[in-house]
Amino acid sequence: MRGLFITLEGGEGAGKSTQIPRLKAYLEERGRQVVTLREPGNTPIAEEIRTILKTPRSDEKLYPETELLLMYAARAQLVRKVIKPSLEAGLDVLCDRHDLSSLAYQGGGHGLPAWALETCRKLALDGLQPDLILLLDLPVPVGMQRAAGRGSLDRFEGLGQAFMERVRTAYLEYAREHPQLVRVVDASLDPETVFKRLCPYLDEILAHAL
Repeated sequence: MRGLFITLEGGEGAGKSTQIPRLKAYLEERGRQVVTLREPGNTPIAEEIRTILKTPRSDEKLYPETELLLMYAARAQLVRKVIKPSLEAGLDVLCDRHDLSSLAYQGGGHGLPAWALETCRKLALDGLQPDLILLLDLPVPVGMQRAAGRGSLDRFEGLGQAFMERVRTAYLEYAREHPQLVRVVDASLDPETVFKRLCPYLDEILAHAL
């Protein structure tokens, strides 16, 4: 049987990295074998691209178009090398960010045209789609405060509140348009409460997978 592909999405400071290990343990307690991933990253090439994308720099501007192409280059590597083989082997894949992040950040945040994103998506994803998207939503000022509390900001975290507001709007618009695929959870709550609100959505997809 093909494994389940579940992605966690959300703006900066939403708590995705906090919830990933909890959700992995929850699935494993129910007899699933789970691979956890993050985007961009998890292959040698994708990790190098991640460094370029996340590191602030003063010597050269990283243009939105470059960001888009780099993001999908890393995603194409991960899809082909890790995600698809894992799913075909019957493993569940739990991924911290995936394609919806590009629709929100490069599309909503930077305002790149839909045709550009769709072209990249078709080439990079090779028909792959998540079975479930868990969207951790919270007000942008709360997320930015959390991100600042972790230490120095990465390049994305430093793009500012107006950018992040556009990202959040894009996320929520996609969720409204795809209610059967995207489940939205209030990420401003404490981590344990957020986890408890995520679990029924896992139960739901597991029931359909049996």
